[in-house]
Order: sequence, then C-alpha cells, then structure tokens
Amino acid sequence: MGRLTSTIDVVRARGQKALVAYIVAGDPHPDQTVDLMHALVAEGVDIIELGVPFTDPEAEGPVIQLAHERALVHQVTLAKVLELVAAFRLEDANTPVVLMGYLNPIEAMGYEAFAQQAKLSGVDGLITVNLPPEEAGPLAVALQDKAIDPIYLLAPTTTDARAGLVCRASRGFVYYVSLKGTTGSGSLDVTAVCERVAHLKAQTPLPLFVGFGIKDGATAAPIAEVADGVVVGSAIVTLMGEFEASPQALKSAVIELVRDIRTALNASNA
Repeated sequence: MGRLTSTIDVVRARGQKALVAYIVAGDPHPDQTVDLMHALVAEGVDIIELGVPFTDPEAEGPVIQLAHERALVHQVTLAKVLELVAAFRLEDANTPVVLMGYLNPIEAMGYEAFAQQAKLSGVDGLITVNLPPEEAGPLAVALQDKAIDPIYLLAPTTTDARAGLVCRASRGFVYYVSLKGTTGSGSLDVTAVCERVAHLKAQTPLPLFVGFGIKDGATAAPIAEVADGVVVGSAIVTLMGEFEASPQALKSAVIELVRDIRTALNASNA
C-alpha cells in the first residue's frame, strides 16, 4: 500500500475528511517552499499538492498563472521541484506529495527518467492536467513500475461513461473539478456539487476529492459532508502574491487560512 492510500485510510479511520493543500513549487521563492510545506502539515494538511511551474499553464486562472511566473523567475524546473520534494522528505517521511502540472516538462525529461527520479525524491502521485487517461499509456506504465499513483480529473460536464473510464484509470483518489473554467474562477453551487459528487461516488471505490472554489472553512465544510476530501489552492496561492515581500507574514497568513479550513472540516465531521 502506498503512502497516499495509507494516509487516506488513516484519515477515514479518524472519522475525518482529507485536507489537500496546493502550492506552486518555488513560489514566491524556492527557499520558502519546503518550510511552507512543513507549516501546512503542522496545521492539519493531510496531502500536499505541489504545482510544477510551466510557461503555459492553460488550466489555471490569473492567480495561479502569476504563481507559475514568480517561480519561473527563479528558474524552478521540474528537476528543481523534485529536489524540493527530496528536501521535504528529510524531515517528513509520511505526508503524501502529489505533483500537479503539465505533460511537457515530463516529456522533456523522459517518462522513465521522470518516474525514477520522482520515486527517489519521494513523490506519491501525479496529476497531469493536459494528459487524458486515454493517452496516458506509456507514462502510466512508467508510474506504475515505480508505485506512483496517476490521478485524473472529473468535471461537471464529464459523462457517466467517461467518468467510469477516469475512475478506473485513477489510483489513490479521483479529483472532481467543481467549477467549469480555470482555477479560481466562479463561485460554488454547493447543492449542485454535492449532488454530482454523490452520483460519482457510486461509480468508484476510490476516495473522491473536490477542488476549485474551496477558499475557506465556510466553503469547505458543506462539500466535505459528501466528498472524502477537499483541495484548497487558489486561496493559498493568492496569499503568496499578497505577501511576496514578507516571508514571515506569508507563513502566518497561510497558517491562519489552513487552520480555519481544518477546524471547519473537523467540526463538520464531529
């Protein structure tokens, strides 16, 4: 059993819902990334989703696009991201790390070379935004050989037939994108999301996590009533831009936000 599955099982055994936090590696500066990862875990984050900077992050809204740009200023490549994961692992051998990014840097590195280095660095899962499961065969094989979980996305517009395919191809968990459009866009229709999540959960034994639109405890709690976990991204990344010049103020703001969401999740499951 991999670190991702075992962590989710532990969270379930506690009667809780998983909290996944997304940050872009190297944003606002690579020297802050590992410290922020540890701070997230200390405040109750169960899984870290680490964005891989890319020059054309087409699925992202303005907030996360700017985070990619801030990281790229410091030349944070895929290889550097893996170095940051390895540095995190020196003090944390338990918290799962899932990389989220685009296929292009992985192709440039090579599937086998990427999978090998990701395994050595301590990566547990991979979300490749622009790689549908129908076309993921060679990369999926490379990941499977290294026990790294491929995780695919479901959208509000995904048909039942394709949802079945996505769920069968995924490992660890399935990621439901609750909004149409890019990250950080729109506001949640909680009722519609809950109805859709309940419908999708009937199609897979895997945990189903909901991301996009989760920005605080108030938006996380009702979603957690039906989902197995929530992903918070743009709300955290917004703070990276606001407090870019002050690492300590940034860390404090991130801690306050994550603490609010963790508290709300725990209260909703009490």
